[in-house]
Amino acid sequence: MPRPRQFDEERAVDAAMRAFWTAGYEATSTQDLCDATGLGRSSIYNTFTSKHDLFERALRRYMTTKNAATFALLDGDESAKDKMRALLWQVVDAPEEDPLGCLVVNSMIELAPRDPEVAAALRDDQRLRLAALQTVLETGRRAGEIDKAKSAEALAHFINATISGMRVAARGGADRAALAAVATTALNAL
Repeated sequence: MPRPRQFDEERAVDAAMRAFWTAGYEATSTQDLCDATGLGRSSIYNTFTSKHDLFERALRRYMTTKNAATFALLDGDESAKDKMRALLWQVVDAPEEDPLGCLVVNSMIELAPRDPEVAAALRDDQRLRLAALQTVLETGRRAGEIDKAKSAEALAHFINATISGMRVAARGGADRAALAAVATTALNAL
């Protein structure tokens, strides 16, 4: 008869998510995961079967959590331009307790070119975010607050790429002033 688990699996996934977000997939060792989760190697492998399985669960958790906040913001009553401003300023004023950068962007660079499962999950995530952005931007175009000469689809890609670029810049050491300048320039382009 197997012993019952003595730990909170969801809390372990959250801790692993932060470890992968901080160091990336390859640089996060099994020992790093043990240290982050407080679990032993056997508990990690018995529960998650592999480092890759734990990473995929952590990445899904990250996407679900971040998208929930993004979609809640985009579903709000503010104008389209105010929603874009709020999205961009989430990067400018990212919580200090969060690791720098973005687990999605980091994974696109590190794993997507050689990991079909991760690449597919990232493509699905991007489609969801782009569709939500495009809907808001199209509403803003119809309301006259977003330049009607610009495609809502192209602007959605632009905002998505700008946010990703800002997260990379933050990870590379860009300060708040530099990030705010990028965000302001992006808003002016709408």
